[in-house]
Amino acid sequence: MASRTWLDTLKKSFVDVPIYTDADNGIATTEFLEASESLATLFGNGLDFTAQALRNNVSEPTTELSDSFRNAYGCTLKPHHSFIVKPIFSAAMSATPYRKDFYAKLVEDPVQCSAALEQWVEALEKRVAILKEFQARDKAK
Repeated sequence: MASRTWLDTLKKSFVDVPIYTDADNGIATTEFLEASESLATLFGNGLDFTAQALRNNVSEPTTELSDSFRNAYGCTLKPHHSFIVKPIFSAAMSATPYRKDFYAKLVEDPVQCSAALEQWVEALEKRVAILKEFQARDKAK
């Protein structure tokens, strides 16, 4: 008897999402969203990582992105990674752009960028909190 995998627990698989091979090459929206819901359980810590890293960076205007992402990694993903993955992820944090370069690519006006990013991070944090509450429910387990 084969053991059950995470894939076996999904309400809807991407395999079950119809693709319409007409001129637009469309995807069935409802089924796609149902299949996408499973990604929240798999990558919820990735969303939390992003939210915490950017929150730290927005709140601390002199902190480099690499430091914000390292701090967020320690609080979110690191406890779930093996000793093989941890150094790889740490090295990847060194590849983040400098703060000034990152924000310059988002928008030309730094004041506008700061306000927009604050709003975006706040919205992401709210959604991550909802996902965490959902994941903690017995029904989600």
